[in-house]
Amino acid sequence: MRLHVLQHVPFEGLGSITDWLSARGDVNVTYTRFFEDARLPLVSDLDLIIALGGPMSVNEEEQHQWLGAEKRFLSAAIKNGTPLLGICLGAQLIASALGARVYPGPAKEIGWYPVFAEPAQPNAFAFPAEVRVFHWHGETFDLPVGAVLLTHSAVCRHQAFQVGPRAMGLQFHLETTPASAESMINNCADELVTEPYIQSIQELRSVSDVHYATINALMASVLDYLVACRPS
Repeated sequence: MRLHVLQHVPFEGLGSITDWLSARGDVNVTYTRFFEDARLPLVSDLDLIIALGGPMSVNEEEQHQWLGAEKRFLSAAIKNGTPLLGICLGAQLIASALGARVYPGPAKEIGWYPVFAEPAQPNAFAFPAEVRVFHWHGETFDLPVGAVLLTHSAVCRHQAFQVGPRAMGLQFHLETTPASAESMINNCADELVTEPYIQSIQELRSVSDVHYATINALMASVLDYLVACRPS
């Protein structure tokens, strides 16, 4: 399997996805690291694409000139039926690539907060009824035309969505490990201000290993679902 990773900043990486890759054992991983080199491969050469998070907005195309090309790349992947996962910024990029509006949410959501599953839909991934996940985002998006909403939270109506059988956007971070959470804290601590849905550093660090194991297992299930052979 050929996986291509779209990485926007050095401190947001694959996290627990590396364990899923190791378990498969048949994956060739390549990267576009936009902070180093914005060149993109041919969509037709790939079996899975993962677009990671980042602190920039999808609307900052003047500051980050590669954003337009990345959106076109993601749109091409969806049209091609290439399995695609967008995480946080990656989910917002998929929404934008499909013509949906991305804009500041009603409140920043940073920390461990639950998301709730929408009613089950045919041919869509089924999330647990409620699961506590790791968030770090301030923007939200309109649901793209034709997308199925999968989860919501108390703050953000559109948390996870699916487009067709093989493309999914997650506003939250199921790949988070203790190390990747610490990396976010170290690089984005200036965002940890006193607001209703922003946790303190102590709260961010206080979760048990069980929480990490739960979301990492769910991340693996999402990836298994996307790469499974299913009729479109």
